[in-house]
Amino acid sequence: MAEVRLHGVTKSFGATTALQEMSITVPDGSFVVLLGPTGAGKTTLLRMVSGLDKPDMGEVFIGGQPVRGLTPAQRNVAMVFQQYSLYPHLTVRENMEFPLKSPLLRTPRAEITRKVAEVAEVLQISHKLENKATALSGGEMQRVSIGRALVRNPAVYLMDEPLSSLDAKLRADLRIELKNIQANLGATFLYVTHDQVEAMTMATHVGVLDHGRLVQFGTPREIYENPVSIYAAGRLGQPHINILPADLFGPAPPAATKIGLRPEQIRQGEGQDSLVKRVEHLGDQTRLHLSFNHHDLITVTDAHTTLQAGDIVKIQPQHPFYFDATGARIL
Repeated sequence: MAEVRLHGVTKSFGATTALQEMSITVPDGSFVVLLGPTGAGKTTLLRMVSGLDKPDMGEVFIGGQPVRGLTPAQRNVAMVFQQYSLYPHLTVRENMEFPLKSPLLRTPRAEITRKVAEVAEVLQISHKLENKATALSGGEMQRVSIGRALVRNPAVYLMDEPLSSLDAKLRADLRIELKNIQANLGATFLYVTHDQVEAMTMATHVGVLDHGRLVQFGTPREIYENPVSIYAAGRLGQPHINILPADLFGPAPPAATKIGLRPEQIRQGEGQDSLVKRVEHLGDQTRLHLSFNHHDLITVTDAHTTLQAGDIVKIQPQHPFYFDATGARIL
């Protein structure tokens, strides 16, 4: 496997700048998840690493070597796209075998058979191996697409929202399997998603992107517990962080304009009165939708709470985040 490094990479499409002097290091053997809304530059970054697009400025390094001018095959990367990229006239088995038959790899027939069977079992598509790709459901086609990447042993796996089309249960199962595969192989994964649950459960590192810039890079816990800005804080956490006027609960630090409160940063049972507007019972926890001084906020409470809409509960902040007028964290 290999470390991936982008240094000062800039890429524009007409008047739109997709990446702005992007510098990021994906450590060897890590599972790095890129988070950000549509247009943040996540997929463009993936395409820079894969060789599908070329940077206007800057360099991409894989395994310490610059890869400018190298094709995707020469870079030895495997990419899974958001859309299904299968050969419709081939069976599932033939689609998964295809990359292993490359003259560059020269994989023995027995090894091809073994790898395809092993990956198909993990992805729960063993019973579909002789089906044509056109006879599959959307979720099955995406699993084949993932499988075609997993049968290889590339320097880097690049994945662009590969689980987005799957149903909730299979998505949860494959999150576990992909992480296990990555850990067992010691593989380097660069993974794009909008799903913060995927980031929290799978990533060794998270890169938060905004308009082509890297806002914060660190472990999921680091970004969750020490966000550098309102933007970074909002990328992780469910329910989302509450962003409220800084002085809503009392005096705030100088220059602070906003206070950020994650659900666990709202202590209940003491403090000031708030109105329960709605109660969401989710099994393992209960979410409380509160109104406090004409501002809405969400927190969590005991799964077996007897609180209901119209009740009053006392709350106060505990170790909150403060942000200035630009949205930057005040430490």
